[in-house]
Amino acid sequence: MVLSRFWLAIFISSIVFVVISLFSGNSYTIDYILNGKKDDPILLSEKYIEQVPAFIRDSIKKAPDQTMIVNRDTINADTTYVFKSQTVKIYSGVQKSDGLLPTCKNTLLDLIIPLIAYLAFFCGLMQLLIDSGAAEKLAKKLSPVFVKVFPTIPKNHESISYMTLNFAANFLGLDSAATPFGLKAMQSLQEINPDKDKASDAQIMFMCLHAAGLTLIPTSIIGYRAAENAANPADVMLPCIITSFIGTIAAFLIVGIRQKVNFKSASLIVALMTIIAAIVGLLLYINGLDLIGKNFFTSNLSGLMLVTIIAFTLVFSFIHEKKFIALNTTIFDAFVTGANNGLKTGVTIFPYVLGMLVAISFFRNSGLFEIISNGISFVFSNIGVSKQITDSLPVAMLRPFSSGGSRGFMIDSMRTFGPDSFTGRLSCIFQCSAETTFYVIAVYFGSINVKHTRYTLGTMLLVDLICVITAIFVASWFF
Repeated sequence: MVLSRFWLAIFISSIVFVVISLFSGNSYTIDYILNGKKDDPILLSEKYIEQVPAFIRDSIKKAPDQTMIVNRDTINADTTYVFKSQTVKIYSGVQKSDGLLPTCKNTLLDLIIPLIAYLAFFCGLMQLLIDSGAAEKLAKKLSPVFVKVFPTIPKNHESISYMTLNFAANFLGLDSAATPFGLKAMQSLQEINPDKDKASDAQIMFMCLHAAGLTLIPTSIIGYRAAENAANPADVMLPCIITSFIGTIAAFLIVGIRQKVNFKSASLIVALMTIIAAIVGLLLYINGLDLIGKNFFTSNLSGLMLVTIIAFTLVFSFIHEKKFIALNTTIFDAFVTGANNGLKTGVTIFPYVLGMLVAISFFRNSGLFEIISNGISFVFSNIGVSKQITDSLPVAMLRPFSSGGSRGFMIDSMRTFGPDSFTGRLSCIFQCSAETTFYVIAVYFGSINVKHTRYTLGTMLLVDLICVITAIFVASWFF
């Protein structure tokens, strides 16, 4: 309910801002907000040839293609005059994101259809884990720890295995695998939720831990840095791990205090110390590698682990084929059943994702986001915050709303300031150490039709803020 009102407020505010801008004398058209494509030139106005300044009119007529570009020496501020059919079209800047109609199309073609494919495949694998008994065994092994973190979950409940696979996929930077596991975990937790319209304590804890985004192998970030010719693409790996780990601990403590989790539990302390030891060991190992070794390690470990999980699932299923026979099914039929459930889940979440992305598109293209972003940067710069930090803040600000939008800012900051600059590196850490909060809430709670998310949104945004502050300190320490 709170999330729905938030998006409605953003959408209405953006519309009001556009209407006021149009009637206050600004000459740009609304067409690009509805139909424009990302990075396309923005049409500001159209005038008769006699209405433009004389020097521009003469230059246009002399140009072979009847086009003139005026460079104002600022980023994306070139103004282009195009003469055609007795009128001059004036373009300036570039589209911040796709307009409303292209967003609707791209949401289906570029996001939902690929997501449905991932859901179908991994939900098929999960069905094999369930029917073969592997999920039950994994839940039994981890129950002593999970019942402390999630006291409302029955011992050996199947949701434990789904959450474990989700966390493992996140650790390895496997977003395509993490989402199906996470959706399955939410559906499983919903079965034991006494109030189907309201988020349970277990669901809130899981969502906040998931959104903290603990990542051990930031594969995609390293790939983007390599594409921008960074001297050492993997040099942000350790700051990313540290920042995301602190964010995860913060999420656990904030939600745990509210849900009165017993932090003195021996099994919980042992599990936490084991994770810390594993992370420290990984950090020490990676820190001892040379540049080529780091790149090889990070680019191959995640893929190898994913192949291992798939291979283990298939081998375990064939070894325990009798369990499939007892359930009056086969390994292939079980996979198809799981894949079909994944497809249905993808169709269910489509309206939630579409509504959120359309609101974000209008928010960005209306210019309201840019004004807010510039205002915050101005305030920070006037209280003594370094310009290198304020230049990277747009990534942190947009990250909770849109992964694609914040990724665009991250790439732009690397291209503008350099991939090895403090701003470029800090932008990468911001991108890696937080989650797309609003997207995750819309997708995960939308898949189970939970309308009241309670304190989930506030907690996740607080964790995002902690990750931003931590990233600044860690980046200052490392670089």
